[in-house]
Amino acid sequence: MTDFDQRLDAAFYDRVQQRVLARMEEEGFDAFLTDHPEDIAYLTGFFHHPSERPVAIWLDASGAVTMLLPELEREYAQSQASRAEIIAFPEYPGIVPPFAVLARAVPSARRVGFATTMPYQRLVAARESMPGSVFTPSELITHARYVKFPEEVVLHREAARITDRMLEAGVRFVTDAVSSGGELPTEAELERHVTASGSGLMYAEHRNVVVASLLAGGLVYSGANSAFPHGLPSVNRLQPGDTFMLSLGCAVGGRFIEGERTFVLGEPTAQQRRYHDTIRRAQQIGQETIRPGLECREANRLCLEVIREAGLGEFIRHRQGHGIGLGMHEPPWLEDGDATTLESGMVVSNEPGIYVPGHAGYRISDSMLVTADGAEALTTYPRSLDDCTIAL
Repeated sequence: MTDFDQRLDAAFYDRVQQRVLARMEEEGFDAFLTDHPEDIAYLTGFFHHPSERPVAIWLDASGAVTMLLPELEREYAQSQASRAEIIAFPEYPGIVPPFAVLARAVPSARRVGFATTMPYQRLVAARESMPGSVFTPSELITHARYVKFPEEVVLHREAARITDRMLEAGVRFVTDAVSSGGELPTEAELERHVTASGSGLMYAEHRNVVVASLLAGGLVYSGANSAFPHGLPSVNRLQPGDTFMLSLGCAVGGRFIEGERTFVLGEPTAQQRRYHDTIRRAQQIGQETIRPGLECREANRLCLEVIREAGLGEFIRHRQGHGIGLGMHEPPWLEDGDATTLESGMVVSNEPGIYVPGHAGYRISDSMLVTADGAEALTTYPRSLDDCTIAL
């Protein structure tokens, strides 16, 4: 993997843009406007740190792609070979508003679609600069991102490999502490270690590392702190008998993966085994049932029903999972309220969990690639309690 290139070539972005153009034609749009950083990266390959200075993409029905950005970002966008014509404004808020600069540079358009994620303030600014256009909300780019191109799947697979290595590094960090007879690490120390191992692997083994919102890292929590589904790492030090969770992930080429395992430090109690085994069964059912043609809400029901049938439904705090791509969390949602039909090429998380107040949380997560006849777990670290017990 020492020659793995995270950057995708221009031909990939041409295909992405053609996919979006086809959806624009279906919805009758003359142009489309988005300022979402993930949409911009998807359409052009430009990854940036969002701020008050707008960066936006204008996609014309003719196929022309224009990127509006502040002058201070021009060279950075060029350094990434961004697949768009760059139009820059001097500064924000500017004597001439940024969207007025865009309006002067692109053809007039009657019906303009805009991403539903666009902040109201920017939408108002765009409308004021283009009074002859009718702006209509649309999730067409969001939906275009659901099914991954083969090049994206390659990136997801590599992110999964590194995530598995991060889990291994976390376990090794704890077992080394046990073997040395010294203090066990704190949650924060363990989190810093796995983050460094993941990002270090990328910089050692990859070319053109794409820095996304999170390059590598995650949540590390133990004991009662792990009963908070998204509790942040603290200075709590791991203790013998603790349940602890490594909720890790990384982004390769901007494409995310998550992998989560729950461990027990020492011989598990009957209670710990019951909780962990129940989540393991639910996660296994989730893996076996995810397939093309299944609605997200039905996948969620089948998975979480295992927990309810085990008499632990009161400890459910969240859905089965969510989509993964340029965002760690993105649609579709494997939840009762999402009727989206799963398709081959989607990547979704499979992460049932239970959270027992005052005791601990138990969650096992894999990133799943929906295939032609089922689903493949991209993350492969062992899942059973026997494999996730650290002997003292």
